[in-house]
Amino acid sequence: MPKPKWASPERQAHLIRLFIRSGGFCVFGESPCAHPELHHYEYFTDALVKDWIRDDREARAYMLKLQRMALHRMNEQGAIRGRFNSVSRNIFFDAQPRFYMEAIGISGLTFRPFAKVRLSSTFTRLHVDISEPMKKVSKNRRRKAVRYCKALPVDVQKDVDTLCSKAVSDYLK
Repeated sequence: MPKPKWASPERQAHLIRLFIRSGGFCVFGESPCAHPELHHYEYFTDALVKDWIRDDREARAYMLKLQRMALHRMNEQGAIRGRFNSVSRNIFFDAQPRFYMEAIGISGLTFRPFAKVRLSSTFTRLHVDISEPMKKVSKNRRRKAVRYCKALPVDVQKDVDTLCSKAVSDYLK
């Protein structure tokens, strides 16, 4: 069982000292305890632990507030470790692929297979004719790829990716 957050070694030692001093009864040493509901060891330590938990919560909230204030004072725009500050934005766009293949389908005009490709960081979509690489695949496999988005064989997928990359390069020139 994990140790609770409030149970630091100092606090645990304080509880042990309190128990030894009180013998498990009144924490103030009164032989007939004047307020057993307040001074009995169990009740007293329950209230003490609740105070520690509240203090820890307030300390975490205060530290978070200090961090937010420090971040707010910085000249950096956007999140520090986010992907859209000045340096991270360049790293993100350099690491981003040039295109994403969204779907494979059959053209209703030419009845030939095509790939729907979205250019990175744009709303532009290209439709690339992939009828040549798809000739290597059986009719059943082509239908499964189109209808159910099943994966193509690796060599055919490489050919499709090459065609899409070439189409994107031609479009961007």
